[in-house]
Amino acid sequence: MPTAGLKTIIALSFVLALGFLLVILSCALYSKYHPLLVVATYVLAPVPNWICSHCANPDDFVESSGAAILDLGRFCTGFLVVMGIALPVVLAHSGIIATAAAVMSIVGGLLIYGTIISFGQFFQEEQEF
Repeated sequence: MPTAGLKTIIALSFVLALGFLLVILSCALYSKYHPLLVVATYVLAPVPNWICSHCANPDDFVESSGAAILDLGRFCTGFLVVMGIALPVVLAHSGIIATAAAVMSIVGGLLIYGTIISFGQFFQEEQEF
């Protein structure tokens, strides 16, 4: 696994700030604040994985002992990520927000979730056997 240095932290923080800026601008430029719901879905997306990984049995001898609960966590996380992408599309299709606001919200949301995933990969603890 790659180790995280100060440059990595600064770069990921910059990308996270850029993602939040795009989502906030998608709301502020068009005076409709519905795209802020995307931030809630991307912030809540890693929670099912975190809960299910702590509930799974970390038994090294039997690999399938906690696979069902881990799959449930991945499914719920995937649902929240897809909902974060689909929500601005549905809002733009129904005419509640502008199409440009939807695109900015989707790109900003993907930057936010990508940063959360990257932080998780860089700061993951090594497991020793």
